[in-house]
Amino acid sequence: MAEGRDLWDERAASAEIAGATGGAAVAVALAYDPQAGDAPKVVASGRGFIAEQILHFAFAHGVKVRTDPDLAQVLAAVDVDTVIPVEAFMAVAEILAYVYRANGRLPPDTPAQRAEGGEA
Repeated sequence: MAEGRDLWDERAASAEIAGATGGAAVAVALAYDPQAGDAPKVVASGRGFIAEQILHFAFAHGVKVRTDPDLAQVLAAVDVDTVIPVEAFMAVAEILAYVYRANGRLPPDTPAQRAEGGEA
């Protein structure tokens, strides 16, 4: 997958994402609950106006936004409320690790870590 780029400026986000995806913005929102032990899920996905609304909501709520047109295309093909596909695990894991670091937090203790006797 291509390198992603972080976006912190809402005014530039829609123009950059639309340019990177060939005209129509694509946005995918993920949710991850490490305590559940499941992979991240797609919780919203859309193109054009819907993508812009997803981005607006994210910026309004301080959610970290990252542009990665290749990853967005893969995740946009996933049904809402479905876990991400295996081929997206590494890219999404890197993004989650970055978000934890950016927020000054460590990833929470997960059921898998407890089963292995690991510490977070």
